[in-house]
Amino acid sequence: MNQVAFLLLYPILWGFSILPMRVLYGLSSACYYLVYYVFGYRKAVVKQNLQRAFPNRSERDLKVIGHKFYRHLCDLIFESLKSLTISERELKKRFTYINLEYFDGLKQTGKSGFIMCGHYASWEWSFMMPSLVPFEGIGVYKRLKNPYFDRLVRKIRGRFEGILVANKEFRQYLNQQDAQGIQTLSMIISDQAPRSNTYKTKLPFLGVESPFFTGTEFIARELDYALVYLKIEKTKRGYYQGTVVPLSDDPSALPELEVTRRFLHELEQQIYTAPEFYLWSHKRWKHLD
Repeated sequence: MNQVAFLLLYPILWGFSILPMRVLYGLSSACYYLVYYVFGYRKAVVKQNLQRAFPNRSERDLKVIGHKFYRHLCDLIFESLKSLTISERELKKRFTYINLEYFDGLKQTGKSGFIMCGHYASWEWSFMMPSLVPFEGIGVYKRLKNPYFDRLVRKIRGRFEGILVANKEFRQYLNQQDAQGIQTLSMIISDQAPRSNTYKTKLPFLGVESPFFTGTEFIARELDYALVYLKIEKTKRGYYQGTVVPLSDDPSALPELEVTRRFLHELEQQIYTAPEFYLWSHKRWKHLD
């Protein structure tokens, strides 16, 4: 059944992917009306999240942010489809980086590193980064139940010298690479919401006490990895910029949770500046409901 689903859907996904970007953005605009007005995808979740994050904003303001968010969300959907076939040349034009030279210096220290980023702007298109830095690039993900789509996702991520490692296998993989003297740079989406019965730590995020996974910081402290924040900004439709913001080269020298707090501060500043580019449809505060 998994194979049948893959064989039926893959040609459709590939067909969308080879379309020019201008056509895909036209489809995205049409998709916005379907998603927002016809299907009302997670409108209640988006409204509740915005009310919690911006309790002092008017209902009109929150509605405007919501509309902008759904337009951006539809762009993300079609940009993700484009990832199947987008060329390196086009991706380099559409996603540029600032301060990549930081990694040249880190390489000289012999350390590996973690990149912390949030569900903001386009974390999807950052998969080109491994080809631009002198490290083995790793993306951490949750394995898909359908093995055919799981293989496809890993293939996409590996197009530009990066690899995907399942979260349950991540620590073992790092140990293996360290033992071989291979320096790695791992990208981790660090604002995920843990299940209500699994989290141990709550930190203030957008004015709400929120549970967080803190494994990234604690592994970095134990293995002596550097930590950076990838500040991804949407400069205009279809174009993004990622700025490398060092959080700590020596996390073990800081108080516990300090790096996580620094990450949250950086992410919050982006959200307060341009809230429409955060993933408000994510059930970030489901532990409160």
